Amino acid sequence: MPLIELKGLSFTYTGVSKPAITNVNLQVDKGEFVVLTGPSGCGKTTLCRCLNGLVPNFYSGTLEGKAEVSGLSIRDNSTSTLAKTVGFVFQNPDNQLFSLSVERDVAFGPENLGLPREETRKRVEWALASTGIENLRDMAPYELSGGQQQRVAIASVLAMQPKVMVLDEPTSFLDPKSSEQIIKVVAKLHHEIGMTVVMVEHRLDLVSRFADRAVVMDEGRIVLDGPPSQVYGEQAHLIGIGLPKVTLLFELLKQDGVAVEKSPITVEDATRELRRVLKR
Repeated sequence: MPLIELKGLSFTYTGVSKPAITNVNLQVDKGEFVVLTGPSGCGKTTLCRCLNGLVPNFYSGTLEGKAEVSGLSIRDNSTSTLAKTVGFVFQNPDNQLFSLSVERDVAFGPENLGLPREETRKRVEWALASTGIENLRDMAPYELSGGQQQRVAIASVLAMQPKVMVLDEPTSFLDPKSSEQIIKVVAKLHHEIGMTVVMVEHRLDLVSRFADRAVVMDEGRIVLDGPPSQVYGEQAHLIGIGLPKVTLLFELLKQDGVAVEKSPITVEDATRELRRVLKR
């Protein structure tokens, strides 16, 4: 049984005539790392809101089809119930952090789950250590850099130990170096504890090396789904996503008649593919 299962899922916001997502079919298994991408306005954020029940419990509208996470229907369960299974990290950490110290923000989730004090303390310590921010525990979130704030946001979600972590463009407000650090934190969690990850991201150069699957949306629909090396072909480029530079280079080589078998997504993959081609 997949951890996330969407079948024929469509949603239209109240007061809007055009659906934000249309007939979406998606399955995500436990432990997968899925990068969700596509042009701006294609429905990525709405799809993420469905996974934790913000749609339709907070954002009203017409929902059609099936959407279940860990066997829980988003129609029949509240956002607070789904939050125990799905952790959500927003684009802007200012929307998620409100306490006067990092430690208090990270403890907020477990405390609201009604966990015993000792269990809450253990989870806070683990979440701080997992995201590498133990030294920031006593600082106020507003004193931190954007990258540090996003780590705190991830830690505050992690402390609730959800089965799925959904991140909606977590690097959109960050510089390239901070973005790389945040993506590596998420990749570490995926690798070390088997966290299931769904990440909306445009910086495919940074995230693709860690992802098991790339799902591309366009005009509210999923149009491509598969391993990144297969998805990032000429068709994905035409849709308007920002391909990794090395992938784009190899697509151009293909057009010039070079016998390239696959489109690499990392420099290491590109080096191996070039050596294979040159040996012919």
